[in-house]
Amino acid sequence: MRKVNELIRVVVADAVVDLKDPRIGFLTITGAETSPDLRHAVIYYSVLGTDQEKSDTADALQHASSRIQRAIGSETRLRYTPKLEFRVDPSIDEGLRISRILAEMAEEEDQEDQEDQDGQKDQEDQEDQEDQDGQKDQDDQDGQDDG
Repeated sequence: MRKVNELIRVVVADAVVDLKDPRIGFLTITGAETSPDLRHAVIYYSVLGTDQEKSDTADALQHASSRIQRAIGSETRLRYTPKLEFRVDPSIDEGLRISRILAEMAEEEDQEDQEDQDGQKDQEDQEDQEDQDGQKDQDDQDGQDDG
């Protein structure tokens, strides 16, 4: 079944490249899942772009599904040509969401590290100032004892 899924994915990807529909954006066919009887196939895809571009691409794929089915029928030796259903691949968006969260966490950690470094520097400066004040007080007291 895995070989059939991969074959259908490749044929669909090639067929999509040949489509001249301007509504199709930056499209990648990411996978295919066929039913056990090979009469239905879900084609997973991802589109980079705005929500409008994604919607336009979905409409264009649905409109071209019969042409893509013909390509599958002519380029494969399957008993049945599966009816196609196109779905946006959620793993791509999920991966982007996770990457964005990790980047935000790294940025927050960098800010906390910077604040910690600034706090340590302030504390060291304060301790140095206290040491200097203490030394000055000691010098003043020594000067009074001598007199």
